[in-house]
Amino acid sequence: MKKIKLSPSILSCDFRNLEDQLITIQNFGADMIHIDVMDGHFVPNITMGPFIVNHCKSISTLPLDVHLMIESPENHIDSFAKAGADWITIHVEGNPNVYRTLQEIKSMGIHPGIALNPGTPASSIVNLLEVIDMVLVMTVNPGFSGQNHITSMETKVKEISEMILNSGRNIEIQVDGGITHETLPAMFKAGARVFVAATSIFKHPEGIESGIALLRGSIN
Repeated sequence: MKKIKLSPSILSCDFRNLEDQLITIQNFGADMIHIDVMDGHFVPNITMGPFIVNHCKSISTLPLDVHLMIESPENHIDSFAKAGADWITIHVEGNPNVYRTLQEIKSMGIHPGIALNPGTPASSIVNLLEVIDMVLVMTVNPGFSGQNHITSMETKVKEISEMILNSGRNIEIQVDGGITHETLPAMFKAGARVFVAATSIFKHPEGIESGIALLRGSIN
């Protein structure tokens, strides 16, 4: 039985060979496909949109884990839902309509998630637990792949894990940022069970299979 779920982020994949890489991660045991959507405003980088989500849907049968790092996400939920997202995670920061938007995601039959930047306290989501299926704790400042993992986020994961336990709901804790075989075990011990990894999978020197195996083996 799998103890963890791996959600490889295609932000670090070789887009010249996207189809082959998606098939490879599926064949070697990935659980989801993480798609980072950035608009150049909420974060400084600009990445992919609904077209890529739809393209991934046509290639892989894995659930699509879409992380919206964008302003006014409520204006784009429908587009990503129609493109084939299975999970849509939005940020709590600067989002006055966050509760309503999470309700909208859920009403579409999609799993809603809430994300927190490193500087955002766990307490900011206490009133959202009743409408979410996942909490994403950013363990780097969002925007770019390959950053160093912020180890102090372990405390936040522990706090959120306790909040979820007290809520009585079945909510996943996902972490994203600098996840390697060295940083994963502490996050697992703190309560995270879903791990986004980009560089450590797609740019592993011995290939994708070894990257996935190393992450899974890190908690055994």
